[in-house]
Amino acid sequence: MAHSLIQRRQEAERARVEAYRLSLRQVSQRTRPPPDFQTAIDEARRGFAADIVRDALAWKPRLKTRDPARLRLAAARHLFACYPVAEHLEQVWVDCGGLAADEIVLRKRWYIAAAGGASLHKAGAGAWLSRSEVHAFLNPLSSVSFEEAFWQAIARSYARDPIIALRIARSRIARTPRVEIGFWREAVRFFCAHPTTLEEMDDLCDYLADCRRRDPAFSLKGRTLASLGRRMREWHRDLAAIARIEAARHRAEAARRNHGLAGTPSADASWPGAAIPDWSWSTSPKARSKREEFVVVQLRTATDLVAETRTMRHCVASYAAKCIAGQASIWSLRRRAAGTVERLLTIELDRRHRAVQLRGFANRAPLSEERKIVERWAQARGIGLP
Repeated sequence: MAHSLIQRRQEAERARVEAYRLSLRQVSQRTRPPPDFQTAIDEARRGFAADIVRDALAWKPRLKTRDPARLRLAAARHLFACYPVAEHLEQVWVDCGGLAADEIVLRKRWYIAAAGGASLHKAGAGAWLSRSEVHAFLNPLSSVSFEEAFWQAIARSYARDPIIALRIARSRIARTPRVEIGFWREAVRFFCAHPTTLEEMDDLCDYLADCRRRDPAFSLKGRTLASLGRRMREWHRDLAAIARIEAARHRAEAARRNHGLAGTPSADASWPGAAIPDWSWSTSPKARSKREEFVVVQLRTATDLVAETRTMRHCVASYAAKCIAGQASIWSLRRRAAGTVERLLTIELDRRHRAVQLRGFANRAPLSEERKIVERWAQARGIGLP
């Protein structure tokens, strides 16, 4: 049935009203919830109820923020703080992402002790810092993070120049494990005595961390910035050589897979090498009781080859391609005694297990005593000698 003109006008008006209401619903804002003060109080006092200095119910904040982190910090100030403290101590209440649970507890306890007027040295900082260093930690030179404040405090005990202390605090030393503070404190002392740029300091920190991993007894005593830089550059060259050898190994494995040959990529970054076991020999029972022995071990990784090259001062690392292809194997004759290892000879075998090269330090010829030991090894393992 056809609508009259009045009906059509009424329907159009209703449509306009509905469209207007719909647009209002789309642009209107929802009512924002009030700040969650109770949650902030609960999170701040969790685990530290015994340290509270003010009643939680007495907290009447005039905060408009709804940011949980800022509310949590405000709650912590109310519950624990009698005195203002530096920003780096308060940061744990704002953001503790990436921190272990025990580290979060430690930093909160340090905040509670400092903000409550207690001795931070007695509250646990004395395990790492002296009293003067604790004072420097509580009063940093600039706006710094917790770790940076920790290390600038240590640096200030060795250097009077605040620029040097802040440079050390902003280096990679500030990201080292606190359990190794003994070694890195020595590094701080070294960089205070031998100032350098932040970039070179970071590069040297990478090298020192690697030295520490390989040799826990590594020390900076008696070293200079020039000698350390020289060793660092050698280390970088070693890393580049290892990377080239590893790339060659990956290419060889890919080629084998493409040709359908047996074998799978090695998970430990090594190559199979010769099917000959390592060998050891002691000259006498008395020598054995002193833990003195001669060993011949096969070098199957890029790291081993480069270390042999660096120690023996020859170019055996360039033979990696032959080892990976199975055309040769490299062996090292070493003397072990009293917990030390002395490299004597580097030996190259061909694929038929014949010795084609025997070289000592700087490519010298083997000594007669070394030759006799190699002959024993060759007889025991069926090696052909020239």
